[in-house]
Amino acid sequence: MRVLLDECLPRRLKYQIAGHEVITTQDAGWAGKKNGELIRAATGMIDAFVTVDKNLINQHNLRSLPFGVLVLKARSNRFGDLVPLVPAILAALQSLQPGQVVTVGV
Repeated sequence: MRVLLDECLPRRLKYQIAGHEVITTQDAGWAGKKNGELIRAATGMIDAFVTVDKNLINQHNLRSLPFGVLVLKARSNRFGDLVPLVPAILAALQSLQPGQVVTVGV
């Protein structure tokens, strides 16, 4: 699965998501793009978008997207707070469908 990590996530998180082709917005050259612009750029390029931005759900019609969205809920967006979510992230990616939004974490 081709996975894009949002700019608000630590870059090194991509190395924890084994078995998938994971890039960051910085890797793709999309750093600084607003959510709508980022979604348009990623369309056709990814299968899943991972973010901690809970507002994304309210700002865009995600059900029409050609990729799924994982929204991570943790104490912060720091690496140490996100690493415990990795098993749940990997499990969610196994069944994530286009247009589906899945929340992972507390």
